Amino acid sequence: MKRFTKVITLLLILFAVYWNFKSAMPSYHEDATAPLTEFSTDRALTYVEKMSKEPHAVGFPAHTTVRNYIISELKSMGLETTIQEGHTAGDWGNLSKATNILARIKGSGKGKALLLLSHYDSNPHSSLGASDAGSGVATIFEGIRAFLASNKQPKNDIIILISDAEELGLNGADLFVNGHPWAKEIALTLNFEARGSGGPSYMLVETNRGNGKLISEFIKANPEFPVANSLVYSIYKMLPNDTDLTVFREDGDIEGLNFAFIDDHYDYHTVRDSYERLDRNTLAHQGSYLMPLLYHFADADLNNLKSLNDLVYFNVPFFKMVSYPFEWIWPMFALALLFFGVLLVNGFRKKTLDARQLLLGFVPMLITLAINGIVGYYSFALLKWMYPAYADILHGFTYNGHTYIAAFVLFSLAICFWVYHKFKHIDTPNLLVAPIIFWLVICGLVGTYLPGASFFIIPLYALLVSFMVIINQKNPSAYLLVFLALPALFIYAPLIKMFPIGLGLKMMVATTLLTTLTFYLLLPVFGFYKNKHRLGILGLLLFMGFMVSAHINSGFNEENAKPTSLLYVYDANSNNAKWATYEQVISDWTSQYIGDTKKVPEKLADKTISSKYSSGFTYVTDAPIKEIIAPKIETTLDTLIGNERVLELCITPQRNVNRLEVFTNTVEIKKAVVNGIELSEHYLTHRKNGKLVTHYISNNEYTEIRLTLPKDTPLELTLYEASNDLLTNPQFTIPERPTNNIPMPFILNDAILWTKTLYYE
Repeated sequence: MKRFTKVITLLLILFAVYWNFKSAMPSYHEDATAPLTEFSTDRALTYVEKMSKEPHAVGFPAHTTVRNYIISELKSMGLETTIQEGHTAGDWGNLSKATNILARIKGSGKGKALLLLSHYDSNPHSSLGASDAGSGVATIFEGIRAFLASNKQPKNDIIILISDAEELGLNGADLFVNGHPWAKEIALTLNFEARGSGGPSYMLVETNRGNGKLISEFIKANPEFPVANSLVYSIYKMLPNDTDLTVFREDGDIEGLNFAFIDDHYDYHTVRDSYERLDRNTLAHQGSYLMPLLYHFADADLNNLKSLNDLVYFNVPFFKMVSYPFEWIWPMFALALLFFGVLLVNGFRKKTLDARQLLLGFVPMLITLAINGIVGYYSFALLKWMYPAYADILHGFTYNGHTYIAAFVLFSLAICFWVYHKFKHIDTPNLLVAPIIFWLVICGLVGTYLPGASFFIIPLYALLVSFMVIINQKNPSAYLLVFLALPALFIYAPLIKMFPIGLGLKMMVATTLLTTLTFYLLLPVFGFYKNKHRLGILGLLLFMGFMVSAHINSGFNEENAKPTSLLYVYDANSNNAKWATYEQVISDWTSQYIGDTKKVPEKLADKTISSKYSSGFTYVTDAPIKEIIAPKIETTLDTLIGNERVLELCITPQRNVNRLEVFTNTVEIKKAVVNGIELSEHYLTHRKNGKLVTHYISNNEYTEIRLTLPKDTPLELTLYEASNDLLTNPQFTIPERPTNNIPMPFILNDAILWTKTLYYE
């Protein structure tokens, strides 16, 4: 291949990758003056700004403020608005009082209803909730406003549910699905969510059956920028999921489509989930989903959405969404096998293929897989060893995470180019056989165990066509080979980026391996490059450059702040107090209290307040005794009924608190009722670390617990009562955090924690 052609083909490949990402989302532009019948990102941002001024978790003062604002906005659109209140505990033993907000647009028909769903509570205790899920509420508001401005009456009723207490355990969704009469009228739910503050919004299906009808209707609605594939859908079905739509599917058998963005994951559940950091392109993307879907499903037959059949589907530029039935998976695989067999026979007949060279072609493939797999697998562990403070970013995606992704993509490519240069004596047709066989094995495995990923066969078909061209032409068109490489670039480039963003940098191995596998699909082009080692050296230099850039940005500053934590823990049994933290690397702010005398906790590490990642206190030091007012604890019933003991107690806060958590010793709890809500038998059987219940408290309400357990069973109840007022309580003089620190998310923080163990013989 001539040098000029080599440069052009490489630039075309780079441009294809760029265009793949660029075309996945709309580009934001100021549109405050857009026609009233159109979705305006600027108008949606106004809602976000109003809702994200303060943390507004359940029980926080701003929670009521945000709720009142939402109600007033719905009423200003001319919609009759109601609220639904009640206690639920969900499936996680997280009790709270949820207040759902509902409105309804009456349709002309008598069929099922369409539900638009998002939640308005932010995560305790510091999140401003701009993306999660102020962006969802704003998307629905702006979409409904534009729809109403069109003066079009829908055929189907449109219900708007702005749920509460999603962050605590999907409590608002539980309350609605199991306690509101409208729930039985709903056929389809569109839910808008976030796990970051930017990036494309992914469409995920929620169904108890097949996805066939839902995907077909989604394609008919024709959103401009669909980002969805059945690989993510298949993985999603295998994982324990925690969005409101899970409750709609499990308890109500209601079909649903989730729209959620996950990039800039480092802002998730933090004080940096703010109006300023919400990606405008992302909000525009949410709007680009809602409007066509709203108009489509407002008039569609919603009684016919359930299906027993599944579709394989994926998005690609120009074609938007491509789908085909699961029934095609094995015929397509068999056809690929047949095609490959014919090409092998043809190659040997033409003497283009040589058995010895063909077998040698497995060596560079296995070497690159091994090196890149090992490096990817251990990369984040090594990075945390080099930069211990990364461990304080609990979800595992660092501020410089995108730089690391780029670096390890370049490293993987460098290894591939360097290794394959060492085997340059093998002709390109012979080099291709090993990757084709490997990809056939992958396609066979995913067809068996992960059928949603069966669209992997599409780039393989393109590779087989390239193989055919190379077998039959000594000097094939390089531009034709680049064209045949496009399916691989369009399908795998987003996945290479997505896995470590969505699941943390510990999944960098997915990036390095997918990059390697994609390289194999581009071997018809790269195989004709002379001096591949130069691209390997360039890739290695760029890798080092990106790693230097990541190192320079590995620290914390005002823009990328360090998560920090501090708690005051008073043990009423021992009349002892401790300062406690979850930090692995103590910040200067925290070191004012957790200093040189810090030690690793013993008892406090075991059962102290549940958290998303099962985090325990890392260090404690002695603290002065403060007058923390204990809750009032009354045992109102303790009796034997047959072979069972029934115990009832009431715990009433005597100070302003946000949370009460109750643990037990290892004991069988046959039945537990908290504030009139019975905890599920499944939860009681599978509860972890002795947790009985977490009560997220509003208005200092009491917690009434009724337990049934075998008689003669000793019972220990450990209470943890927490208030998130450590920085404002007049008994303490905790300074404000510096601007390069933020409260650590996912754990109890900035809290005064009172604990006591009660013994019942």
